[in-house]
Amino acid sequence: MTSDEIEELKTAREGLVKRRREMARQIGAAPLPSVEMADELTRVLHAIEAVDRALNEAGHPYMSQGILAEFQG
Repeated sequence: MTSDEIEELKTAREGLVKRRREMARQIGAAPLPSVEMADELTRVLHAIEAVDRALNEAGHPYMSQGILAEFQG
């Protein structure tokens, strides 16, 4: 996998994480969250896991900036 492909996967993961956060806010704010919202959140979580697997298989496991800072500091 090329470095461009790795970066694309990382960018995709970041977008999915933003979507996950927004969905969590919506579910938390809803007095009675819908099953559809929970289903969509599940699909987003599965997508994040799939991207993580792809990165891991490419030899570039995802690490948050906090973890990277600990290793570098």
